[in-house]
Amino acid sequence: MRKLFAALLLAVAVSAETSAQLLYRISGNGLEKPSYLIGTFHVASATFAEQIDGVKEAITATDQVYGELSMDVTSNPDSLKAMTAAMMLPDGKTLKDILSASDYKKLDATLVKLMGVGLSNKQVMEQMGRMCPAALTTNLSLMMYLMKHPGEFDPTNSFDNYFQLQAKANNEPYGGLETMSLQTRLLFSSPLARQTELLMCLIDNADFYMQQQEAMSKAFYDQNLDALAAAMDKKIGGHCDATPDEETSLIYARNAEWARIMPEIMKSKPTFFAVGAGHMPGVKGLLAMLRAKGYKVEPVTGGNTD
Repeated sequence: MRKLFAALLLAVAVSAETSAQLLYRISGNGLEKPSYLIGTFHVASATFAEQIDGVKEAITATDQVYGELSMDVTSNPDSLKAMTAAMMLPDGKTLKDILSASDYKKLDATLVKLMGVGLSNKQVMEQMGRMCPAALTTNLSLMMYLMKHPGEFDPTNSFDNYFQLQAKANNEPYGGLETMSLQTRLLFSSPLARQTELLMCLIDNADFYMQQQEAMSKAFYDQNLDALAAAMDKKIGGHCDATPDEETSLIYARNAEWARIMPEIMKSKPTFFAVGAGHMPGVKGLLAMLRAKGYKVEPVTGGNTD
């Protein structure tokens, strides 16, 4: 399940102490000034950032911003070209070449339901017919979410980029914790058979996944990481759930790498970090990992950033 919604949010185990808060202060362990860590939802509107207690004060109190990716990378033509290439099927193949007749029919019906047109439409076939199943799964997931949240997602004004744009406006540095090539590999390079399996899991169990999306969205806007983790942890059973290796590569290994490099970044300058909220809770989440390194990590409430 988590594999399906990696592009929306990546979540881990439940941690009771993280309820009702998205913004955390990181201090101690030799830091002269605190840094901050906020959880994001990749389809949330940037306007929600301004409703979170303490955000403006935390941005003012820090000297640089780091997201999962630098917004310069996500808008770089060469990077976007490489990601687009990774989202396509190899050797000029189309979905009709790799899906069974029955699965292709199901996919076409799903596209008609979501878009009003299917793969028989020339433009749809040109845009989606050559996508790898993982890329199509990501797009279908987003379309399903936006059916109930029309107009919420604006890629030109995203919640994630809001913080880096603030840094840019303040003439402060900003950057990313990982590379576009890594995220591209994680999302689109699994074996085609596994990608196809997960695509059909989404199509065959659309109601389950849409309900799960609603629970995730509500938990985020309620700033409740416990509820978010619980929603993401629901399993449908069998091959539709992420394997241990998939969970490690998508979530736990990334958390560990970020926790490894964040201390040096914070030591150089007080930093505002913005990463997917699902990376924060749990024994293998960023909050616990930073505490294990000796930092004091506490929620920011009521605008208090002292």
